[in-house]
Amino acid sequence: MNGNLQDQLEQGIYELGLDIPSDTVQRLLQYLELIRKWNRVYNLTSIKDPGQMLSHHILDSLSIIPYIRGSSVLDIGSGAGLPGIPLSLVFPERHFSMLDGNAKKTRFIQQAITELKLDNAESIHSRVEDYTASEGFDTVVSRAFSSLSDFVRLALPLLKESGQLLAMKGRYPTQELEDLPLGIHIEAVHRLEVPLLDSERHLVEMAREKQS
Repeated sequence: MNGNLQDQLEQGIYELGLDIPSDTVQRLLQYLELIRKWNRVYNLTSIKDPGQMLSHHILDSLSIIPYIRGSSVLDIGSGAGLPGIPLSLVFPERHFSMLDGNAKKTRFIQQAITELKLDNAESIHSRVEDYTASEGFDTVVSRAFSSLSDFVRLALPLLKESGQLLAMKGRYPTQELEDLPLGIHIEAVHRLEVPLLDSERHLVEMAREKQS
């Protein structure tokens, strides 16, 4: 892997204010290389340049680290395993389930889990509408998956009563926030500053309205 990419990743991690061990940094780079290699055949992402993959995928995923809560996390519409794989590398004590309806992408996620020796992660091939969990998740996250209202509708049945929903967005989603269904409380909308990424990023943090 290009040494320059490692320098950029380490600098990006520093700018995010994170403390990530060097062996985890190497595994993040290994994951980036897996995406680059499999992308030739599987078309996992429209981004082909490794430097852009680093900023748009890896650092973008790492930017939500301060907002992950609980021991069980579901990443819906995970695609190439984003943000689930980077988060599972950083949080070995938490369990991450990555769900996607595209069989090629879930096969890639499973291969990444195997090669990165992630025993705290699983790949699930299913449409969100068809998926049922034996028990709810502490956090359900999505990255550019759908509108906020659709995300809430699909994710809420998979969430613990006290859990949180995290939706990763580009620009501030003014209209989508206004269209949210009743019973959902917007905890916060965080503006994310992603190193090397010259685009707006926001994280919408939501939960069920507390019953009085």
